[in-house]
Amino acid sequence: MNEVPESGWRRLRMRIVSAWSRGVAALRGGSGAASGPAAAPVDAGSAFADSDRYVEQELFETGPGPLIDIGPPTEAPTPWPLGEAAGGFTGGSFTNAAGTRPYRLFVPAGYATTRPLIVMLHGCRQDPDDFAAGTRMNALAQKHGIMVLYPGQIAKANQLRCWNWFRAENQERDRGEPSIIADLTRHIMEAQHIDPRHVYIAGLSAGGALAAVMAATYPDLYAAVGIHSGLPHAAANNLATALSAMRHGPAGHANVARTRGDRQPVPTIVFHGDEDTTVHPDNADEVIVQARWGREAEEDRVDGSGMTVEQGEVSGGRSYTRTLHRDAEGRCDAEHWLVHGSGHAWSGGSADGSYTDPLGPDASAQMLRFFLEHPRRG
Repeated sequence: MNEVPESGWRRLRMRIVSAWSRGVAALRGGSGAASGPAAAPVDAGSAFADSDRYVEQELFETGPGPLIDIGPPTEAPTPWPLGEAAGGFTGGSFTNAAGTRPYRLFVPAGYATTRPLIVMLHGCRQDPDDFAAGTRMNALAQKHGIMVLYPGQIAKANQLRCWNWFRAENQERDRGEPSIIADLTRHIMEAQHIDPRHVYIAGLSAGGALAAVMAATYPDLYAAVGIHSGLPHAAANNLATALSAMRHGPAGHANVARTRGDRQPVPTIVFHGDEDTTVHPDNADEVIVQARWGREAEEDRVDGSGMTVEQGEVSGGRSYTRTLHRDAEGRCDAEHWLVHGSGHAWSGGSADGSYTDPLGPDASAQMLRFFLEHPRRG
């Protein structure tokens, strides 16, 4: 394996932190061991029946159980000013040269001349309504006066409604599915008077992988990105390499190096379960490495002064390791939440939606907090 020289020390430290934190969790009486249902094996017949069709591994269902109230974010975002207009959850469709996709838009009750916007990309076998219910992002958005846009994948494009993040045409600016998401974002920005300094994007699994693509190819549009159980930009270029990256992590770092260029880094927050058997946790490390290309402190200064590791635990729920990466001026430009004992599921989500883990720290609240801490500079 050919290592990217200038990132070698950082990647090694991240691997050590991940391995160490998993070991610590296991020593805490099993909180780091697999405690939830395991992911079912992939159906090889259907997965490889069509080399142009991506079929993700079966995602496990979290059984019903009590919803854990873990309280507000570490630092609660400042509520956006509200007025008197009524809000709601409406639907529509959008078309550009690359195709047509449905969407749902949450508009909080109240009125402001400009608002933030969060774009949420669902995972496989999900749709916008399911994803909204599972993440509870609309409830947080109502509290803080934020609009939330949920683009939807269609079965005609992917039989399991997965975003086709691994295809070459979907890894570049102004092509394929990224162009649809970007143009839809701009359309909503114009129609709803969105503040361009506060436009963010997040996703789960295949949606998380596409969110990474959007951050890499449209850094002028999105001020920050949240990636849950996803993969880095250009982690694969066909079905076989996609399945390999999901199962084992990115092969080498050639794709990461290829995407470096002179692009503008986007502040990034990552959530991943250390018992995820659908998308390997090493992908989260690579997302952070890729997100920090071009930062003044991308080496984390070898002595570790640019990286802080914190341990925490949800009352009655899961423990986690939170790693913060800071630039030379001390600003946190990336966060990595490794949730111990969690699988392929939205951390802290509601059982009203699919693929959620109510026992974990609240990914929606923490992403929202991170987003509002990172408006677009200038």
